[in-house]
Amino acid sequence: MATPPKNRGLGRGLSALMADVQTEPAKAASEQPTRKPDMMIPIGQIMANPTQPRRTFSPDALGELTASIKEKGVIQPLIVRPHPTQEGAYEIVAGERRWRAAQAARLHEVPAIIRSYTEQESYEVAIIENIQRADLNPVEEAAGYRDLMDKFGHTQEQLSEALGKSRSHLANMMRLLNLPAEVLDYVREGRLSAGAARAMITADDPLSIARQAISKGLSVREIEKLAKGAPEKKAPSRPATYRTKDADTVALEGDLSATLGMKVSIDHKTGDEGGSITISYKTLEELDDLCAKLGGGS
Repeated sequence: MATPPKNRGLGRGLSALMADVQTEPAKAASEQPTRKPDMMIPIGQIMANPTQPRRTFSPDALGELTASIKEKGVIQPLIVRPHPTQEGAYEIVAGERRWRAAQAARLHEVPAIIRSYTEQESYEVAIIENIQRADLNPVEEAAGYRDLMDKFGHTQEQLSEALGKSRSHLANMMRLLNLPAEVLDYVREGRLSAGAARAMITADDPLSIARQAISKGLSVREIEKLAKGAPEKKAPSRPATYRTKDADTVALEGDLSATLGMKVSIDHKTGDEGGSITISYKTLEELDDLCAKLGGGS
């Protein structure tokens, strides 16, 4: 396959995406005729794209989409291109999650828009479509930017203009890829935020800091201090009614902090079976999440 021109820029790929994919839930009726009518394609003729930038598919979210498709069908068409090596087959450009859910819902065919994209255009559209929908986790987003630059020779300035992202955002996201693989796994799983991960990039041992951040529910500012080698503040002295925590209590605090994504402190009163649990939240959104979890909500 011929190597695509490296200085073509993202204009054509982005234009194609904007014409084909509705990033908003609804569009004005007047816009609908401008799009090529959808085709119904048998699921068996559609294949996943091996260069798909999105690698993580939440089982819960996929299950919800499957239930929706069983009830209402696939509302938004997939974008596909003729398969480069298999005649009569199609390769997904955008919409793999819908394709997977449709299979789980046991549909025989799905609506799709066929586009004659080159390999480069297909990859660009896939990345842009996912970014526009905020469907990529931070590591996938960073890897997508890096691939667009390394594989196709785009500059940060070109990407910034085409994607509507600042150059500082692009640079900060791609810096994540310098972290150890295990730390990147924590970010993919949502156990570490992108901000928390960036704070430990310059640390001598980011993996150790990542584990501490998760077990103790550290804030980004606390992580930054650890990364700079600043000593942790000594815990305030406990009243005489409290004793030093044993290893089991500390381990339980770590488990609860990791599960809730918030700092949890457990205190036992000396000579008593009772005690207290303190859960610290940083934002109102975290408080809402905690209330939903305690109330059994999703």
